[in-house]
Amino acid sequence: MSAAVSLRDVHKRFGEVEVLKGVSFDVAPGEVVAVIGRSGSGKSTALRCVNRLETIQSGEIEVHGRRVDDPALDLRALRRDVGMVFQSYNLFPHLTVAENITLAPRRVRKAPQAEARHIAVEALARVGLSDKIDAYPEQLSGGQQQRVAIARSLAMQPKVMLFDEVTSALDPHLTGEVLKVMEALAKGGMTMLVVTHEMAFARRVADRVIFMHTGKV
Repeated sequence: MSAAVSLRDVHKRFGEVEVLKGVSFDVAPGEVVAVIGRSGSGKSTALRCVNRLETIQSGEIEVHGRRVDDPALDLRALRRDVGMVFQSYNLFPHLTVAENITLAPRRVRKAPQAEARHIAVEALARVGLSDKIDAYPEQLSGGQQQRVAIARSLAMQPKVMLFDEVTSALDPHLTGEVLKVMEALAKGGMTMLVVTHEMAFARRVADRVIFMHTGKV
């Protein structure tokens, strides 16, 4: 079975600083891989290179057998198939939860408004926030906003989900609700690459743990 995500000898520099020094690993379809390591070890940069938020100097990154640096690749299609949730929620404060979630399906997939609304309803049900569909972000806790951010990614029906320290900005008592949603996604067979400091979560949920140190695996 071919890998869902594959990195081969990936090198990435910011100016004179090399942050990825020959990183190689695969993620199989349906596999949950946790990436751990100290701050500055290159974990988040590796994730951002997978859906080409960052470009690499050398090496190869493939998603479902397609190189992400292929000039013919449609970046919107790549980011539709590879959802990413960040440490910051990045919700639009002037839009309701439903409007935040339906924005991408309507603009990228050209989904009609009624269909997009149905997608939002289903995505919110998956993260346990069906009753917040017409709320505004300021009316939600940090944990709820992060769950909306996850729902927003799920609305694009991705094949792979990337999570970049999604609980690190939350108060400790709010992290559990977000991790519970991620665990449910893992049990549902979602392919996941998770940068985290939550070691108990990594042990419990991940099929495999990758340790990064000074830009290397």
